[in-house]
Amino acid sequence: METIFFSVEPSVVEVSIKGNLEQFLIVLSVSLSVATISRIFSWFRQIPYTLLLVIVGLGLAFVDIRLVNLSPELILEIFLPPLLFEAAWNIRWRSLKDSLFPVSLFAIVGVVISVVGVAFPLSYFTDLSLPTALLVGASLSATDPVSVVALFRELGASKRLTILMEGESLFNDGVAVVAFLLLVDIPLGNGEFGISVIVIRFLTFVGIGLGVGSLIGFGISYLTQRFDLPLVEQSLTLVSAYGTYLITEELGGSGVIGVVTVGIILGNFGSRIGMNPRTRLLVSEFWDFLAFFVNSIVFLLIGDQINFTSLKNNFDLIVVAIAAVLVTRAIVIFGLGNLSNLVSKTKTNLREQTVLWWGGLRGSVSIAVALSVPVILTGRQEIIDTVFGVVLFTLLVQGLSTKWLLKTLNLIGDQPLRQEYSELLARKVALGRVVKYLENNELASEIDPEYYRYQQGLVKGELKSIEDKINSMQRENENLRAMTMEQLQEQLLDIEADTYAEFIRAGKLNENLSPVLQEIMAKAGD
Repeated sequence: METIFFSVEPSVVEVSIKGNLEQFLIVLSVSLSVATISRIFSWFRQIPYTLLLVIVGLGLAFVDIRLVNLSPELILEIFLPPLLFEAAWNIRWRSLKDSLFPVSLFAIVGVVISVVGVAFPLSYFTDLSLPTALLVGASLSATDPVSVVALFRELGASKRLTILMEGESLFNDGVAVVAFLLLVDIPLGNGEFGISVIVIRFLTFVGIGLGVGSLIGFGISYLTQRFDLPLVEQSLTLVSAYGTYLITEELGGSGVIGVVTVGIILGNFGSRIGMNPRTRLLVSEFWDFLAFFVNSIVFLLIGDQINFTSLKNNFDLIVVAIAAVLVTRAIVIFGLGNLSNLVSKTKTNLREQTVLWWGGLRGSVSIAVALSVPVILTGRQEIIDTVFGVVLFTLLVQGLSTKWLLKTLNLIGDQPLRQEYSELLARKVALGRVVKYLENNELASEIDPEYYRYQQGLVKGELKSIEDKINSMQRENENLRAMTMEQLQEQLLDIEADTYAEFIRAGKLNENLSPVLQEIMAKAGD
């Protein structure tokens, strides 16, 4: 009997692994096909890539083709950490801290307003109980503007607008998940509904997340000073993303807060003192790829998991929830935004607030939170259907119309022009270095003089052409001169900070830097 048992068991496991691998390859093939088509055909380029994936997923769901079963654990534990880490790694503390007050208002106070503002209308206008409606509100309080931020960058919207949208999403994901975990025990009769209890539990969740994230972030930052192994350092960032999430959750904290914390520390501090420029670029490219890879799968699966019959049965809940989400989002952005304008030095005007309001999409985090509702809870299907319906509305209606809104409000910047100008400046610096190399090349005597002069003349002629083009662009666009000065200031800071980092890695400077040097390192985080 034992022999038969052990001969059958491996084959069952092998079949399961093979089936999962086949499903994964199908999902990946569909995602990459959509990515390729969106680049080849110009009409598809008008639709953000993530939204195109949702549309394709909807089409598959409509003809009842299910690619894979989407579980909350899959998103929360496998997909969510890399998405959060990539966003945190790339956000610049130098830019974020200038907008920290409005971002904090939107991410903390805004989540509370969203939860209450969605829950009470649902409870009043539908048959949903208040405890269940609160879970819907918590699920929908997490914004996920991946496609909107991509549009901002593509169209050249202001850097401040991008930081506000991205920073709010980064922090309110954590607050929303914590709010959900605090509220989910109430309808089950396991939790105490008291302000003091909720505040203490909230601070515990956040505190553990911040503590574990900071410990791992600073630990890896100082560890990478000891060696220069790009692939090892890249692997450490991947381990830190998943490790922080799992450890924090195991300790009873918020894994989302932990991952965001470790991502910000490594992206702004660790990459500066522990990695050379070549390694920083390698790690950034790795996380760009991973974010593209994960987003491709997640947004396709969001559309693929839609159950049209179930959505139709709960249409009234979805309509009320959509209206409540739009109204509460308006209260958060216009109300708290104007409050922030009174206190903060940096201001957001009405046009920017309008885009922030309409661009507050819901996505993978909301879906994952809704799917994690315990099966024994009455009203679980209503929660899932309501959240799915609202997510679809925000992605397909708000997401597809954000580009039009940006154009209508004249918030599209001169990104193509600035990109061309930046490339010309980079070519000028590069060719300048080539000229210096040719003038001081020790092998010049070994090369035919005529050929050597020809190469020098060729490079100098190209350099002169680029300089003329830069001067012409500066005359036509005065704001480009300011851009040059900004780049110069950033380069000077980067050179100074990189020099200090070299001294730290070589052991010539102590890790406990003086406040002056710490400030320079922080400013160079960009």
